[in-house]
This record gives sequence, C-alpha cells and structure tokens, in this order.
Amino acid sequence: MSILPRRFERIKSVLDCRMKNLTVLVEDVNKPHNLSAILRTCDAAGVFEANFISKTNAVKTFNSTAQGSQKWVKLNNHENTISAISDLKNKGFKLYGTTLNSESVDYRNFDYSQNTCFVLGAEKWGLSNELISMVDQSIFIPMRGMVQSLNVSVAASILLFEAIRQRKNKGILPANGEGLNIDEYQKTLFEWCYPELAEIYKKSAKEYPKLNDQGEFDPITDN
Repeated sequence: MSILPRRFERIKSVLDCRMKNLTVLVEDVNKPHNLSAILRTCDAAGVFEANFISKTNAVKTFNSTAQGSQKWVKLNNHENTISAISDLKNKGFKLYGTTLNSESVDYRNFDYSQNTCFVLGAEKWGLSNELISMVDQSIFIPMRGMVQSLNVSVAASILLFEAIRQRKNKGILPANGEGLNIDEYQKTLFEWCYPELAEIYKKSAKEYPKLNDQGEFDPITDN
C-alpha cells in the first residue's frame, strides 16, 4: 500500500531540512529521560544523526515522544571514546566539549556554520579527562545563578539552536535536501516512508525501489 500523499509531503519536508554536518556526541549519559530529551532536540534542530558513547553498549530511551524521535534521528553507538573521536574527526568534524576549565571559552565566540559536533557529558560528572583532552575546543555556557551546570539536554538545546541561528543568518540552513547527498537522501526517504518494507529489502540484500514524486514505487525499479 502506498503512503498517503499528505504523509509523504510531511516526511519529505522534514528530510529536506536534515543536516549531516551538525551533530552531538554524548558520553555516559545513562538516564533515559535525558537521552530522550536530547533526541527530541536533535530532531527539532534538523540533526540527521546523533552519537553516543555507552560502555554498556546499550543506549536506552523511554516515553512515547522519545520513541517517535528515535525513528527520525539515526543513532551511532560507540563502545569507547577513541573510536567515537576517530570516527567524527575522520568525517571532518570540529569537536566542541562542554566543560568548565581554565581553557574553556564562552560558546558564543565561535562559528558553528561548518562541520560541528557538540560533546556533552552527564551533569554529575561532566566529560571524562580522556575526552576533554581530545576535543578541539572547550566551551561553556555562562550562568548567573548558584548552579554551575545545566541539565545536559538543556545544554544540547542551547548549543544546537545557536548553530541553527548562525547558519540561518548566513543563508546556509538546508531547506531542499542539500544537507544530505542524493543517495543518502533517497535511502532515508524510503526507510522513513516504508520502514517495514525497508527491513524486508535489507534482509534480502536488495536495493530499495525508487519513489516517484507522490511517494509511490517506481514500477521500473521495483523488481
């Protein structure tokens, strides 16, 4: 059964705004509600994929809203810090670690219009010393109260939407699918529109059929 036209247009309009060059790396944030909130923020900001370092190799989220967001934001789960940093730097990301030390600079002083990854840790412990030593720049969010740190999901929201603001002001915020390459766009569009069918194609190692402008299967490629 083909996807409804209104549903297809909604999915396509969201995918048109997705960006691969803006992401987060979250270290040992094991409270499900915080992970859920970060995913919702990533979805709202147009982030295509998020990265997690989980020593238990299990990223857990809960509540129906988060489960909905998890369908639309790809999760890359890294087993350790070195593999996570290596992967992101090989992709050309500049890493900004949220921590308060002598080298930290106000987050508003930087340009986030290029490949940007915000690195965040749990509120209680913050980033590990190992991870701090591997980021490109330590940043902090100025506060005027008694507390010294924000909830990690709140910090993620502030940073991501600052990047969005900068990109919008420079006229480089994607709106027509330019944030992804064409192959990844088409692949993701099919998976979002037909998730159950996509699983069948994956198991049979077959290429996804192409979709026409109405979200229907192209009969020439569906074989």
